Amino acid sequence: MLLTALALCLLQNPPAPAAPPGRQAPPPPVTSVEDIQAAARVIGLELSDTELGLMARTLDDQRAGYATLRNVPLENSDPLCFAFRPLLPGMHVRECAVAPLVRAFPKVERPAKLEDLAYAPIPVLASLVRSKSVSCAELTELALARLARLDPKLHCVVTLCADRARAQAKQLDLELAQGRWRGPLHGIPWGAKDLLATKGVRTTWGAKPYEDQLLDEDAAVVEKLDAAGAVLVAKLSLGELAMDDVWFGGQTRNPWKLEQGSSGSSAGPAAAVASGCVAFAIGSETCGSILSPSSRCGCSSLRPTFGRVSRRGAMALAWTMDKLGPMARSAADAALVFDAIQGADARDESTSDVPWRDLGPVDVKGWKVGVLAGSFQNAKDQGAFEDELRTLGVELVPFELPKLPIDSLMPILMAEAATAFDGLTRSGGDDLLARQGEDNWPNAFRCAQLIPAVEYLRASRVRRQAMLEFDARLQRVDVLVHTPGDGRLLVLCNLTGQPAVVVPRGWRSDGTPKSVAFSANLYDDARALALAEAWQRTTHFHEQHPDL
Repeated sequence: MLLTALALCLLQNPPAPAAPPGRQAPPPPVTSVEDIQAAARVIGLELSDTELGLMARTLDDQRAGYATLRNVPLENSDPLCFAFRPLLPGMHVRECAVAPLVRAFPKVERPAKLEDLAYAPIPVLASLVRSKSVSCAELTELALARLARLDPKLHCVVTLCADRARAQAKQLDLELAQGRWRGPLHGIPWGAKDLLATKGVRTTWGAKPYEDQLLDEDAAVVEKLDAAGAVLVAKLSLGELAMDDVWFGGQTRNPWKLEQGSSGSSAGPAAAVASGCVAFAIGSETCGSILSPSSRCGCSSLRPTFGRVSRRGAMALAWTMDKLGPMARSAADAALVFDAIQGADARDESTSDVPWRDLGPVDVKGWKVGVLAGSFQNAKDQGAFEDELRTLGVELVPFELPKLPIDSLMPILMAEAATAFDGLTRSGGDDLLARQGEDNWPNAFRCAQLIPAVEYLRASRVRRQAMLEFDARLQRVDVLVHTPGDGRLLVLCNLTGQPAVVVPRGWRSDGTPKSVAFSANLYDDARALALAEAWQRTTHFHEQHPDL
């Protein structure tokens, strides 16, 4: 069939005739044998002299084709022609037979000082707003004032959305006066990682080349939270182009230890939530950018199953790995926010229509919980945590990861990221980025230009094996517990698409939080959230806050 296809191509596009005698022959190749030999060494390919000699003119033709394609204008928002699906043929969504419980919204009275609501859970805030004991405008002013007061210490705000927030709050108070309550997020202040598009407000991606960028749309999650009645008060910092915690405004700080960075790349969302400036924020993760800063700052956050939340209007870094999720102060709050932002979107082909339901404060007795071997480095610490879990009535079982070279799959992320910012690299705009070291984006983008397509596709095939093997192991447990910083699992889950919830679980000797993570089967976000919530009902670590 291949030979037939080649023959048809030749019939439709016959080769150019050889130059007749006396006419000029085709120009010699620009690419030299030495060029090819050097490039081959970079990718570990051995070629004979004969093979090298045959390649030059073909490589020139290919390079000309690349140049032609670069003339086609592409925006960061233009997706691939295919969508990554974490659920492969033969895999299935695990049935959840747990009967959900309705969340209770407590009856509470207005505190003497409004500042006392800075760390209040969303159900408490929702009850106060719904009863009109506290207005949406008051909560908005509390958040704006707190951000203005604390940001000189935290460096977490890129842009305060004061005018937008006040207009939203005024409208929401008017609706309450007319008897309309949009739900638990009505009037609740939140912050957006500044890679989410907001019409009329700049979206900087944390990077100097995009400092004044205005996108003429709202991201899908912004639209959904607007509809739910949440009030956007600030665009929050991210490490430039979603790496680390350094952006063009400096380094975002950990509220628990101001001389320490908040980790990244969802640096601002983690710092703003942990410091009581916003009730929740929306972060993004490609490989650790929700779990890492949440762990550093003591937030309770969800990295959802890939495709659960629309990424329309969010900066693309790696199309087959990017995820958006809620960053909050408790697993229960994260579940309420996730309920508002999840769901399919026809304009984001990676999204799924797998049903979601919040399980609420269910009893987890009898659940089978996997404990990842080697994840906890301190045996005494692991034993204490396991004892805390056993008080919930769960069964702990050992868990092993697939024995595949997971770290070697990182060229998938790097190749996609370099493609997303190819124009920045080729224009020299990457020179404007704050960080220019070996491990920073400018060098990573340039190195990724040399990843062969063959190796990207080989890695994708190994990725498929990892997806199948990991799913088969996860089907044997309800939830998997591990440390958030376990690099093996962090890379694996971001490639396979599994959800994870990270929550605080005590403090180190320097006063900074320790955290633990709960991962689950594909589309079983609810079960991970439910176990995290059950654990928080007995431990209360999440109720402690930094002294600012």
